[in-house]
Amino acid sequence: MENSEETATKTPVVEEPGEATKTDVESGGGEATTTSSIVRRWRIKDLLKKGSLVLRIAALVFSILSFIIMASNKHRGQDFDDVEEYRYVLAISILSTLYTGFQVGRHVHHMSTGISLFDQRTAGLVDFFGDQIVAYLLISSASAAVPHTNWLRENADNIFTDTAAASISMAFFAFFSLAVSAMISGYKISAQNYI
Repeated sequence: MENSEETATKTPVVEEPGEATKTDVESGGGEATTTSSIVRRWRIKDLLKKGSLVLRIAALVFSILSFIIMASNKHRGQDFDDVEEYRYVLAISILSTLYTGFQVGRHVHHMSTGISLFDQRTAGLVDFFGDQIVAYLLISSASAAVPHTNWLRENADNIFTDTAAASISMAFFAFFSLAVSAMISGYKISAQNYI
C-alpha cells in the first residue's frame, strides 16, 4: 500500500510549456522555466515598443501626406480654403503631424539613449490618452469632409474633389494607425506594476 501512495504523490504534473508549477519551484527545477517566462515577457515588451514606434511613424507619414495634399488643393478657381470641412481636415492633420512627430522623436530618443522624458506611468498615460484624442480628431475631421466631397462629386467630379478625397483617405489611414497604437498603449498601461 505504501508503494501505491508514493507513486500517487510522484505522478508527473502536466503543464504548459514555459510555466513553472509550485512543485517545480519548491524543488528547484523551475529556474529554467521561470527564466524562459521572463525572456518571453521581455520579447513581448520589446515587440510592443517597436510595433508602437512603427505605427506612430506610419501615422506621422499619413498625417504629413494629408496635410500636404489638402494644403495644395487649389485647382481651376476652387480652393480648399473655401470649404470649412477641408480647413478642419487641414488643421487636424497639422495637429496630428505635430503630435506624432513629438511621439516618434520621444520614442527614438528613449530607444537610442535609454533615457525617458517622462517616468513610465506618465509616459503610458500620455501615449494612451494622446493617441485616443488625436485619433478621434482625425476620424472626426475625415468623416465631416466626406459628405461634402461626395456632394461636390455629384455636381462635378474633377481633380479638386479627387485631391480632397486623397487627403481625407490619408487622414483615415492616420486614424487607423493611431487607433491600433492606442490599443497597444492601453495594453501597456494594464500590464504595468503599480507596487
